[in-house]
Amino acid sequence: MDAQKEKCVMIIDENLPLGVIANTAAIMGITLGKKMPEAVGADVYDRTGNEHLGIIEFPVPILKGNAESIKAIREKLYAPDFLDLTVVDFSDLAQGCKTYDEFMEKMQEVSEMDLHYLGIAICGAKKKINKLTGSMALLR
Repeated sequence: MDAQKEKCVMIIDENLPLGVIANTAAIMGITLGKKMPEAVGADVYDRTGNEHLGIIEFPVPILKGNAESIKAIREKLYAPDFLDLTVVDFSDLAQGCKTYDEFMEKMQEVSEMDLHYLGIAICGAKKKINKLTGSMALLR
């Protein structure tokens, strides 16, 4: 990933409880790691020789959104102009399932219009991501 031309952000509903915010970020981050393994740096060693697993090589700002703004951005990302971006969404449906099989079954029964997103992660062309998220504040 070229940090000059590309960017990665997460947008999470700021109204969620802190634990759900943390869980949402963790789940989306793991999925991004799977989709973009080249973004994870090499393992490193401290002065005493202890190994520390590689972490992502660039910042991933977490922006604050709400259910409506996240939904609106997710809908825009289905447009042809944005299909080249890597998108990870996490919904209340996913968060409420106990197994992945249950999640797959329930997703087949629901329309995208009925999903309520807790968060979304977007990686790709910096210009496109800034167009979608440039005015959003950091989640603090």
